[in-house]
Amino acid sequence: MAFEVKNALTEKELEKGLHEVVKDGLTSQAMVTLTGGAFLVAFALKLGASNLVIGLLAAIPALAQLLQVPSIYLIQKVQNRRAISVVGAALSRLPWLLVALIPFLFSREGGLACLLAALTVNGVFTAAVSASWSSWMRDLVPLERLGSFFSRRLSLATALATALSLAAAILLDLWGNYLPQYELHAYSVLFFVGCGVGMLGVYYISRIPEPRMAPMQRGFLRLIIQPLRDVNFRNLIRFLGPWNFAVNLAAPFFVVYMFKQLGMRMSSVMGLTALSQLMNFAFLRAWGRLSDRFSNKSVLAVSGPLFMLCILGWTFTTLPGWYTLTVPLLIGLHVFMGISTAGVTLASGNIGLKLAPRGEATSYLVASNLVNSLAAGLGPILGGRLADYFAKRELTWTVTWKGPGGEFSQPTLDLQHWDFVFFIAFAIGLYSIHRLSMVKEVGEVKEKIVIRELIAESWMRVRNLSTAAGIRQMLQIPLLLFKQLAGRRPEPEDEMSENPGESSTSPDGSE
Repeated sequence: MAFEVKNALTEKELEKGLHEVVKDGLTSQAMVTLTGGAFLVAFALKLGASNLVIGLLAAIPALAQLLQVPSIYLIQKVQNRRAISVVGAALSRLPWLLVALIPFLFSREGGLACLLAALTVNGVFTAAVSASWSSWMRDLVPLERLGSFFSRRLSLATALATALSLAAAILLDLWGNYLPQYELHAYSVLFFVGCGVGMLGVYYISRIPEPRMAPMQRGFLRLIIQPLRDVNFRNLIRFLGPWNFAVNLAAPFFVVYMFKQLGMRMSSVMGLTALSQLMNFAFLRAWGRLSDRFSNKSVLAVSGPLFMLCILGWTFTTLPGWYTLTVPLLIGLHVFMGISTAGVTLASGNIGLKLAPRGEATSYLVASNLVNSLAAGLGPILGGRLADYFAKRELTWTVTWKGPGGEFSQPTLDLQHWDFVFFIAFAIGLYSIHRLSMVKEVGEVKEKIVIRELIAESWMRVRNLSTAAGIRQMLQIPLLLFKQLAGRRPEPEDEMSENPGESSTSPDGSE
């Protein structure tokens, strides 16, 4: 049978399956890198997207995950998670072909409508894949290897994403310099390639063996309600909800902020993104070992607050415009966001897998994903609305010293526009960290123990760089970024502004 389900897997079949999971992780990450993130935001901005539309781009995939509730029924009826994942993944990735054709077929306004429609179709089919995939991986990957296996998978995917994002950013900048009238077509190339690589990932998914699901012990409605009766899992949901809302209130707009508020080029934005991904890569395995050794909650208790501090740090990157610390702060924020995101991504995914009872993983994980999706969907929509509301509002705190010799004033806080969004997200994030303290997980330890172990491992990595060449190589990336960014002081929004001499509704959508 093409999608045969086996009662038990041999050790050879298990290892082969895990190898295919890694290959799918690489191809899926390549697709996400080329079709999402800064590239998707920049593409939408060049089509004339508003803050609300940018929020919708981030919200649609998350809100579509609400369809995981009927997907539980589908999984229980079909009893073949591999078949659902393969068909759903293929149907979710094909719409990127239509997105790639937008510059050839639509005007700017029509292109935005098509983009939103394609993302909606993508999200609907991704929802079915998410539920079946999570349940499948819960039964496939040995519990004691969850942290180390997925940290290795994420590490390899992050390394690939770093290289791809830098290469794509250079392509876009060069294309824009030499073929400015066809700038949007460069994004078509990325989306075509991303779709092709994504379909290769579908092939790898089809080769992963599936152990037979445990029989459903409860009716469908009782299966949905059961996770909410589990006090500890309910506490986990109460943490994940506000956490995802806080993160998605701010994070989708970091790229918009760098493009429009700071006027940065694509290569500069992706250079900083690559720096963050490199730090993510460097610390993923360390976080994975710590989650296996202690607990996912212990990792979240350290990486979560660090990420929230990074969100707050964005409010100080302008005062109110570019100043001496803008570039060092941008570099530092991306370094620590990479470190903290590695821990948050790994632990927040694994803690749900670990706390879900074996045989009931589908309903537990879908309950968790529903809350996450609703929070992650409402966050960017509200973020876009708040950004528009605070666009013409400002809160300034200036320290003034007066004496016989004169008067000195120094602005210490200047909140305006996006700064309010980042500050609100930080405050909600602090509340979510409080909710995390109520979750119980075997192996959890004090935060200071995790911090000590993380510092010890980091120090070991530094000591391994024993040669001067190794140290220079580590310092070269932030120094080059500093030189590149410090040499540019553009006017805000000069990168994304339209050419007034050309029509905004040209047939090819070019600027």
